[in-house]
Amino acid sequence: MEHLNALLNQHLQTAYSIESAEPYIQWQETRPEFDGDLTLVTFPFVKVIKKSPEALAQEFGSVLLQGSTSVLGFNVVKGFLNLTIASQDFVQTLQQTSFSHLPNNGKKMVVEYCSPNTNKPLHLGHVRNNLLGFSVANLHQSVGSNVAKVQVINDRGIHICKSMLAWQKFGNGETPESSGMKGDHLVGKFYVAYDQEFKRQVKSLMESGISQEEAEANAPILLEAREMLQKWEQGDADVMHLWKTMNDWVFKGFEATNQRMGVSFDKNYYESQTYLLGKKYVDFGLEKGVFYRKDDGSVWIDLTADGLDEKLVLRKDGTSVYITQDIGTALERFEDFHMDAMIYTVGNEQDYHFKVLFNILEKLGFEWAKNCYHLSYGMIELPTGKMKSREGTVVDADDLMQEMFEVAKERTSELGKIEGLSEQESDALFEMIGLGGLKYFLLKVDPKKKMVFNPEESIDTQGNTATFIQYVHARIKSILRKATQEGLNWEYSGNALELHPSEKDLVKKLIQFPQIRWDAAHQNNPGHLCNYIYDLAKTYNKFYTDCPIFKQPSPDPETVVFRLWLNQKTADCLKYATGLLGIGVPEKM
Repeated sequence: MEHLNALLNQHLQTAYSIESAEPYIQWQETRPEFDGDLTLVTFPFVKVIKKSPEALAQEFGSVLLQGSTSVLGFNVVKGFLNLTIASQDFVQTLQQTSFSHLPNNGKKMVVEYCSPNTNKPLHLGHVRNNLLGFSVANLHQSVGSNVAKVQVINDRGIHICKSMLAWQKFGNGETPESSGMKGDHLVGKFYVAYDQEFKRQVKSLMESGISQEEAEANAPILLEAREMLQKWEQGDADVMHLWKTMNDWVFKGFEATNQRMGVSFDKNYYESQTYLLGKKYVDFGLEKGVFYRKDDGSVWIDLTADGLDEKLVLRKDGTSVYITQDIGTALERFEDFHMDAMIYTVGNEQDYHFKVLFNILEKLGFEWAKNCYHLSYGMIELPTGKMKSREGTVVDADDLMQEMFEVAKERTSELGKIEGLSEQESDALFEMIGLGGLKYFLLKVDPKKKMVFNPEESIDTQGNTATFIQYVHARIKSILRKATQEGLNWEYSGNALELHPSEKDLVKKLIQFPQIRWDAAHQNNPGHLCNYIYDLAKTYNKFYTDCPIFKQPSPDPETVVFRLWLNQKTADCLKYATGLLGIGVPEKM
């Protein structure tokens, strides 16, 4: 498009004394219902050239047709100029298109995701969080940024003490080894046990004539949990030993879950080590006049001029609040990574919190705060409704991944897709299909939207699923294996060919990848890439039907080479793009 932009620039300078057309040029792919490949939107030019959009489209079409051998024809639909571009121009662009990471641009980023509590195993909500954060980090890495993947593990507080206390009361010395349970599942079991005992005690107190509010505030087990928290804060040796022991159980469980999920972290932060960090910056904020102290000794910031409210940053007793902790953690990360930008993957219930956090960091004078971004995502539900971890009704991440494996095994076996595979190869295929279905289903939806996850719908060889995309990749690899067996090669030399419309459509779709990837990264939305991969797979299937290679009578040798080359390019794009999402594609299926 650069040479077309140059022609438009030259014309506008000559005809209208407009120095540059760049601010007004808007190209887009021609809509399927119209003839053409590339469309110029002429409405923006109306502001500076007092002509109708239709007249401008006709004028620009004539200029481009006469000035460029790439333009074979044009048509005008209202204010849209639809150009037909020479096939070889698209092919040459595809020859220069790489399906790999861009060169390092020197930009440093931190992406935070997962950030679980150590009182329960990871659940479906964590899965969406993990997959969003990990894929967004991959996308930014792919366009040249240096990305550090981090999480803050919430390993302190009353909720942790509840699991610890329940284990003391009801655990009878049970361990992951003695129970055969993963450590995070074992600790989560006692979090549920605490809640059950708490509800039993509240009911008993209410039956004695106490109000529900008073009963909930004075349940003996809650008072014991608060006492344990105080002992933890005081460094009590027995409490600290139990805390470290149970946390270790959970950490090992988390690690196994994340490993199966295919996500990883460059650094873990622990709230037990970071919750006091922000306090030292309170004095800094007071000195700068960003914070102010009230008569009771508490410290606040007034953000009403920015459309927010007054926010507490230090209690009157000198203890910090969550926003203070987040300030300290953000600044520690800057010391660790000297990042230019930071992305927080956190549910949309924290939208306001992050507006306040970023505002405070900017007011404290940290330039990188302008590049902080809250990757906000909507709640994920099941067909049966919301999840509740205290009641033990959440969808456990480990159970979910195993269920996806079993569904993939059942569906794939029914379709007869595992003939000739060993048991080990079959299991690897089931894992790839099952987890691919889970990941794609969660990532294809815009992060901001609430969604309902249905495992049965996520594995469908005909729908908008990873399974469909994986099947297309396996089909291509089968074609290339057959070509190799027949002694064919696909080293395309660039010779000009008369392309079939389906060949041209596939070439055009492939060269869209760099822009799609760029948009997905800079909009922090893996869904854009999911939709592109699905469209690419559908476009390939039409090419596969319309442009056979081995069907008699065979195409001429140059066409065979070109079509095999297109198969390879499509496979390369599918494998690389799905890899950015953490999804594998099989060689056979």
